[in-house]
Amino acid sequence: TILLLGFSSGLPLLLIASTLSLWLDEVGVGLSAIGMFALVKGPYSFKFLISPIIDRISLPIFCSILGRRRGWIFFTQIMLMLFIIAMAFSNPAQTPQITAICAVMVAFFSASQDIAIDAYRIELLRKDEQGAGAGAVVLGYRLGMLAAGAGALFMAETISWDKVYLFMASLVSVGMIAVMFSRRIGADKSTKELYSPEDYELINKMFPKDDERMKKLYAFIYKAVICPFKDFMKNPGWIFILLFIMLYKLSDAYMGPMVMPFYKDMGFSKFEIAYVGKVYGMAATIVGGIIGGAMVMRYGIMRSLIICGILHGITNFAFAWLATYGHSVPALTFIISFENITGGMGTSAFVAYMSSLCNVAYTATQYALLSSFMSFARDVLSTTSGQLAEHVGWMNFFLIAGFMAFPGLILLAWMNKHYPQNEEGK
Repeated sequence: TILLLGFSSGLPLLLIASTLSLWLDEVGVGLSAIGMFALVKGPYSFKFLISPIIDRISLPIFCSILGRRRGWIFFTQIMLMLFIIAMAFSNPAQTPQITAICAVMVAFFSASQDIAIDAYRIELLRKDEQGAGAGAVVLGYRLGMLAAGAGALFMAETISWDKVYLFMASLVSVGMIAVMFSRRIGADKSTKELYSPEDYELINKMFPKDDERMKKLYAFIYKAVICPFKDFMKNPGWIFILLFIMLYKLSDAYMGPMVMPFYKDMGFSKFEIAYVGKVYGMAATIVGGIIGGAMVMRYGIMRSLIICGILHGITNFAFAWLATYGHSVPALTFIISFENITGGMGTSAFVAYMSSLCNVAYTATQYALLSSFMSFARDVLSTTSGQLAEHVGWMNFFLIAGFMAFPGLILLAWMNKHYPQNEEGK
């Protein structure tokens, strides 16, 4: 169940990211506009605003039949399928605005699905099963990305993009089937009392003249929204933590929207991109993730973040070399191997770091907050990537993007000196 739900979670991202970038490039959309399309992933940056609703409120019909967690998952999957179909029938060459609107809705319901799946996974599994469950959901996520990346590119060699997206929409049914045949869980922590007597007393003092219904609403907002943020701000240097989370993956985020147009300009076919960049690259990422996990266990989170960040920043410069070298499948394979291995290493350390910052009482909302700041760099700060690539050329673009890896590392070293983590976070 968790593996298949992970597949459903990983499927939508590339359909509004690199796969969409290649489709836009092929129909003649300019690089500046393609870079601006990074904004369609904006809902991932605001998951922390969505999570309290999904965490606390039950949908009519869906949740009464399937249970609250599965009901939310199934509802978001229906909406995902509908808006991916809408993307297939949009014409990005003539009406890119419609394509962008559909992509935003895909991102919104994909982010909502992620929140519900994470909550269901944590509540479904016993404590001793959580590690295996996390591994299963990550593997499923990678397989979903593989289908939307390499799978879509292989198909686009022989059929039109609209048919590719229609087929991708049908793959959402994998997660829907998993929901239908999965086990319904009982009431979870968030269905219990939403506020303590102390919380209610505070609300009563703040709003003494309001009726009982409004006071319960205020208490709900206080407990579901305000308390998780107040708790997170107890972390020493929490502002610098959020800034670091935005900066750590900035180099990758900035390069991301331009990678597909770059491959195309270098003369690589969709088959070569799919095989080397997606299939082989995905395998390298999984290997890197395993290495990164072992590094965290051996050297601790902070040291692993620095080592992995430096290695990955250096490998990003290899794209600048490829821009001067030209079309070469062996060269691309070499670069993709090391770029994805070091990227997988960094991701494992980064996820471990963000997880270590969360209080178990507010895991869903706090993790959504942290991942939202990570997404902000990917979805907003990267919007100028197309304009920069047009003005400075591919080699200079990748050199600049490579240097973007180091401000986050400098901040991390400073934080490690002034705000060292406890033994659990090392």
